[in-house]
Parts: sequence; C-alpha cells; structure tokens
Amino acid sequence: MPVTRRTLIATVPPALMASWGGGARAAADPRMAVRAAGNPNAKVHVEEWFSLTCTHCARFAMEVFPEVRSKLIDTGKVYYVFRDFPLDQVALAAAMVARSLPPERYEPFVLSLLSSQDRWAFARDVNPQDELQKMAALAGMPAELFRKTLADDTLRQAIMDEENRAQAQYKIEGTPTFRFNDTVQVGQEMTYDEFAQKVASLA
Repeated sequence: MPVTRRTLIATVPPALMASWGGGARAAADPRMAVRAAGNPNAKVHVEEWFSLTCTHCARFAMEVFPEVRSKLIDTGKVYYVFRDFPLDQVALAAAMVARSLPPERYEPFVLSLLSSQDRWAFARDVNPQDELQKMAALAGMPAELFRKTLADDTLRQAIMDEENRAQAQYKIEGTPTFRFNDTVQVGQEMTYDEFAQKVASLA
C-alpha cells in the first residue's frame, strides 16, 4: 500500500506538530520560491509533484527526464516546475535540504538523490539522515547548516502547506503527478513519447 500524506502526519510527534505554525512567515521565505527549469514564457508549463523516496519518480528522473530536458526544456518548448510532495519523513527531510541549497544547485541535487535512492534512502544498515548529510556536503552544504535545516520547523511547515494545497486544489495523492498548462493532469509515471504528446497537444 502506498504511503500517504496521512501516514506522514501520523508519525510526527505531537510536540513537533504543535510547533508547526510558521506558514504565513514562510510565504516570504526565498527557500520556498519556485524551483523550475526552462523559459517561463514557453507555451507549455509542466508541474511535477514528486517525492524523493518515490521509486517511480526515480525511474522517471533517470530514464525520461534527461530527454525531456534536452528536447523540450532546453529548446524552449516547456517550462518545468518542480513541486515537493514528500511521502514520508525521509523525503521531507531531503526536500528541506534541497530547498536550502542555492537555487542553481536544486535541480542537480534533486536528480542526484533520485538516481541514488538505493544507496541513501533504502540501503540496508545505513542511516538515511547520515547518507543525506554526506550528499548535502558534496553539494556544498556545511554540517552546521544541515543540522539547522533539519531543525527548521518553519521550512518543514511551508513544504507541508504546499503539499496540503496540492491535495486540496488538485486532489493529488501520489507521485509522480504531472499537470500540463494547469489543465491536463496525469497521475502516473510517463514515457517520453507520452510526455511529448501531451506537450504537442498544447503547444
């Protein structure tokens, strides 16, 4: 059974839940600014809701996204927006770290995490947080900033608020989910041909 948003909330300690009240303040947080690739004036805007511990998201990132990047984003046909939808606490921590890096390092870091899930998130006898810290260090994040990031309840709440909004507004429950020009929604992994056909139909 897939992990749901309710599962994530249920596993958070009540004391921590009580401290999550920084949604309004987080609205101006530059870490929550849109993370995107491509030309904002492209005819087709695509949003992907993803979780950094979703194996389907990982497969899309490794097998399909490179072609989407080179043929559709880099050519100006698509403006691609990354939307966090963490399915568990490990994914939530990873999303917090990714958003705390300089914006230009966000996409490479996210793609690196997705392509190495088996080593940092799911490997036996490893602590995912320790592995995440190692990868964050490679991306240039000092250990002290890493610790502060994971303890930042305002950032945590801001990401959760965005997830709640996506659930309420678009009925998104799983990952990956794609929206094309805010009109066509696909709640499953896609091949490149399927993705390109959606883009062509809206261009």
